[in-house]
Amino acid sequence: MADTSIEWTDATWNPIAGCSIMSAGCTNCYAMRMAARLDAMGLKKYENLTRKSGGRAKWTGKIYLDEAALNAPEKWRKPRNIFVNSMSDLFHPDVPEWFVTKVWDVMKRTPRHNYQILTKRPDRMATVLSNQFEMLPNVWLGTSVEDHSVLHRIDDLLKIPAAVRFVSFEPLIGPVSNARLEGIDWAIVGGESGPSSRPIETFWVDEIFDICVRSGTKFFFKQWGGKNKKQTGRIYRERTWDELPALSM
Repeated sequence: MADTSIEWTDATWNPIAGCSIMSAGCTNCYAMRMAARLDAMGLKKYENLTRKSGGRAKWTGKIYLDEAALNAPEKWRKPRNIFVNSMSDLFHPDVPEWFVTKVWDVMKRTPRHNYQILTKRPDRMATVLSNQFEMLPNVWLGTSVEDHSVLHRIDDLLKIPAAVRFVSFEPLIGPVSNARLEGIDWAIVGGESGPSSRPIETFWVDEIFDICVRSGTKFFFKQWGGKNKKQTGRIYRERTWDELPALSM
């Protein structure tokens, strides 16, 4: 587990590493670049998780289950919001259900923390969690939506009982004007960043903001993105938007 600069969380916890490309939002995934860097530094956990393709790191699809990292949150005495698996996806098809159970048990034993689980596979999340998993008040369930082509992920998320449901519209690479956010507690919006980042349009953000207002969904604007995200900043409508759902801790 480590402190992080991700604006909407306090720390990351990675009992799993590795993933595979799922949709257009994965094209410039920062975790692929980071995994390649960590592999080059000799960290066994990230060995062979990526390969070079077209001069860039790409996921190989290999998954590493790091059982040694499972108990890390129990060592953190101060309550935190914790992003679960920033370097993977808990509901990747190659993550076995028994390992999800181990992650769930740690979260149950540490109610002082809030856990933010983000997946591009809410259909598998729904299937796995229907198998006798207890709904925990400190576990937030979310899905990533980059454009209108994957709006169905929100429908899958809405089928799952959760203390908090959230949607990450990041990287936002297209309009999502038909997004259904009734029953969604929190929306994170952000443009893509990095050397090959795709542009974001202001009216795409406006559409999400207006939907949030109508549905009572908390709105968090993370960044405009671009090659230099610090330069473009995160001011939207003349202010920062750091809204959060009601916290259980």
